[in-house]
Amino acid sequence: GPDALIARLNAVGKPGDRFVEVEVDSLEFLRKLLGAPIDRVMLDNFTPDQVREALKTTAEFKRQHANFELEIEVSGGITLENVAEFAFEGVDFISVGALTHSAPGFSLSLEVW
Repeated sequence: GPDALIARLNAVGKPGDRFVEVEVDSLEFLRKLLGAPIDRVMLDNFTPDQVREALKTTAEFKRQHANFELEIEVSGGITLENVAEFAFEGVDFISVGALTHSAPGFSLSLEVW
């Protein structure tokens, strides 16, 4: 569960040559994760209201911890039609699965001589 992951992250620490991103599926998990040695959280299948709450939560943590840095990615259920609903100040990345899920196939062959 989240507690085991957080304990492992804290035990291992974060060497400078490694990028750590954790996918979270709830505000509770995000709150537990704040302060762990990670670079980015992916808010998976959050509603726009939940994203807003997550941003408030991370901003509050940052006010209390001056050196705290965390990138925020939003993913899951994002389409080109609703992407603007998730484009809040503080969101660093938005993954639009529709770009790959609905892309038409392309037949390609490669011959090497």
